[in-house]
Amino acid sequence: MPQPFRVPDDLAAHGLEFLPDGLVAAVGEDAIVRFMNSHAQRITGLCTADVMDRDIREALPFQDADGASWWEVTNPWEGLATRTGHRERLLMLPSGREVLVTAKYVRRGVGEPVRAVILGLRDAEGRRRAEAESAALLTTVAHELRSPLTGVKGFSSTLLRNWDRFTDDQKRLMLETIEADADRVTRLITELLDASRINVGRLTVHAQPLDLRPRLEAQVERRVAAGADREQFVVDVPDDLPQMWADPDRLEQIVANLVENAVRHGQGTVRLAAERAVLGDRPAVDLLVADDGEGIATQHRELVFSRFWQGGAKHGTGLGLYLVRGLVEAHGGVVRVEDAPGGGAQMRATFPDGED
Repeated sequence: MPQPFRVPDDLAAHGLEFLPDGLVAAVGEDAIVRFMNSHAQRITGLCTADVMDRDIREALPFQDADGASWWEVTNPWEGLATRTGHRERLLMLPSGREVLVTAKYVRRGVGEPVRAVILGLRDAEGRRRAEAESAALLTTVAHELRSPLTGVKGFSSTLLRNWDRFTDDQKRLMLETIEADADRVTRLITELLDASRINVGRLTVHAQPLDLRPRLEAQVERRVAAGADREQFVVDVPDDLPQMWADPDRLEQIVANLVENAVRHGQGTVRLAAERAVLGDRPAVDLLVADDGEGIATQHRELVFSRFWQGGAKHGTGLGLYLVRGLVEAHGGVVRVEDAPGGGAQMRATFPDGED
């Protein structure tokens, strides 16, 4: 009778090295560690000599958030006979390293004693970075919301208490300020919602043929109305440029964020332009926004499109260019950073023809 095929122990061990996570196995009632892959060594900061052939409870004395011994709390060998393991938890080693730990209890059958405990380990650094990003975002959002809401509250309270003391022109100025601050809050909330949709791949656009020149000119007028110098902006769109296919609301977001980025991080004249292009085998339109600043270093040209990237700036949410890339890609287009013809940075967003 042929013997059942068994994978040689050394081959199995080598195979487990391909796993992206750390793996530690403790065998028998004495919980002696019999296997530890290199990822587990890296994650725990311990070498095999520190762990192998030792009681896992002593070699890896995990503690929970309250400082209690995790092994005493879980007690795999003497706990309920129906347990099969536990879900991932954040635990800590005496060295201070935080590790995400998942456990599997190996039994011969239901209700049988635990033969082995297998731990899956993941580095908690990624989780900490995500939590730090979330905390930073909350702080930034709170700061960005506070300023316009303070203005709305201050002007509205002043108008309500002293309505008859102000002239019509003064009332109009205050109401216009309230409207501008309310628009700022709305834009911020829209950006946060769109960033969330981009992150989960649920952003949708409704493209239609649009004339680009009036939309670029309207963006300049908004900046001028907000106090910018009209001479700072140049709109350059050829008369024979075909209509571009884009969602009008999304296009406005794209242009607004590109212009905001050029004004905030660039210098000199901001040029809003367009030209014919080809994307793959389809006709397309390039939207270009350039400034006369120092430009963007080559090694940062992809990072600028990352979520929360601020490039050393101490203001803003760091979502502007992340949203631009997500919105352009939702149209089937691409966006990239270039050197502007006169120096500085140039953002080139390519929109394909939407006609089939």
